[in-house]
Amino acid sequence: MTSRKKETALEDRGADGARLFSPSAARNRDPIRDVFLKYLPKTGAALEIGSGTGEHAVHIAAAAPRLRWFASDPDGAARASIAAHMAASGLENIDGPHAVDVCEKDWDALLAGPFDAVVSINMIHIAPFAAAEGLFAGAARLLRRGGRLLLYGPFAQGGVHSAPSNEAFDASLKSRDPRWGVRDLEHDIAPLAQEHAFRREAVVEMPANNFTVVFAKQ
Repeated sequence: MTSRKKETALEDRGADGARLFSPSAARNRDPIRDVFLKYLPKTGAALEIGSGTGEHAVHIAAAAPRLRWFASDPDGAARASIAAHMAASGLENIDGPHAVDVCEKDWDALLAGPFDAVVSINMIHIAPFAAAEGLFAGAARLLRRGGRLLLYGPFAQGGVHSAPSNEAFDASLKSRDPRWGVRDLEHDIAPLAQEHAFRREAVVEMPANNFTVVFAKQ
């Protein structure tokens, strides 16, 4: 297994052929899976935005065999990794990978909804804020009424970071790209949820000062 870097990954990733391996995914995939399974439906269809290496997709799909998981990513190398992980897993309940970029207008028109859930893991802080805006707008159109939007990653709350390390991480992100940064649940995310008729259901503390945030479409 050789080392390969991906600019937006913020970490060194291993590679085995097309399959990429994320150290952070390896550390956090079990807690993410366990919390997501509490809020995902047992059956139906879930769309993952920004599937990255594809490791979370196969990990969660393996634990939810009656749920159809749609993986997506705008990056070609990521989609190749997702496809390779899908093939290696042998799972039959994963679809894709789809070339979805939530910064593009009407990106959801590429997909045949409705979906029961839309999820995004570690995406909106390493993308322009337009990605968060597009995510909420598209999810509102794709989700059934009562469907859930699940976000995982670092978040500030009320202008306060959850830990000094997250404040330093936010500064590091902005030094790499001023359009990036840790988003604030009240100042940044709540207005998007209100605009697109989402109700916040839960904020779950996760390891390493991260959160899972759950919204329901009203």
